[in-house]
Amino acid sequence: MIDLANLTEFLGWCTLLNYAVLVFSALLLVSGVGNWAKRLHGQLFNLSETELNTLYFSYLANYKVAIFVLNLVPYLALKIIA
Repeated sequence: MIDLANLTEFLGWCTLLNYAVLVFSALLLVSGVGNWAKRLHGQLFNLSETELNTLYFSYLANYKVAIFVLNLVPYLALKIIA
């Protein structure tokens, strides 16, 4: 059985790792290193670069909200009640 301390630690690490993935993804897209991904996705789904930029921004925004709601808020709530 998992106790509150272990669950809190687990959510803390999940938050940290998910934010690391978010920052890494954002840096790849902003720096231009991810141009190969834009070419690949553009060809696979027949999308323009403008459409891809919009979709990538939407992905980053949705991922950030998911991290906040599913990892950070429960982590903070457990820290408050501990």
